[in-house]
Amino acid sequence: MSNEVFDRGLEIRKSVLGKEFVEKSFASADDFNRPMQELTTEYCWGYVWGREELPRKTRSMLNLAMISALNRPHELRMHIAGALRNGVTKEEIREVFLQVAIYCGVPAGVDSFRIAREVFAEFDKTA
Repeated sequence: MSNEVFDRGLEIRKSVLGKEFVEKSFASADDFNRPMQELTTEYCWGYVWGREELPRKTRSMLNLAMISALNRPHELRMHIAGALRNGVTKEEIREVFLQVAIYCGVPAGVDSFRIAREVFAEFDKTA
C-alpha cells in the first residue's frame, strides 16, 4: 500500500508510538490483520493525526482521556508513552486522569494512574 495519506500516517505513527513498535506490528501482520494495520495507519494516523488544526500534544491528551474512559489498557499503555514523546508532561497526564476519574469513574482513574506509573518507569529507563 502506498499513498500520500498512508505514508504521512506511517511517519506520524512511528513518531508517536515508536519506530520499533510500528515496524514490529507490520512485520507480524498476516492476511487476517494486515488490513487493520493499514486502515489504522491511513485513517487514524494519516487522515486524523495528520490534520494540522490540533497539535500532537493536544491529540495525545484527548486520546488519553478517551482511551482511559473506554477501559482499553493495552492502547492506554501505548498512548501514554506516545504522549510523553509528544511533549505531554507527567503532571499533565496526572491532570487528565484526575479529570477522567471525576467524569468517568474512580476505577477508570485508578487503573489509568497504575498503568501510567508502569509506563513512566519503563519510559525513564529508555530515555
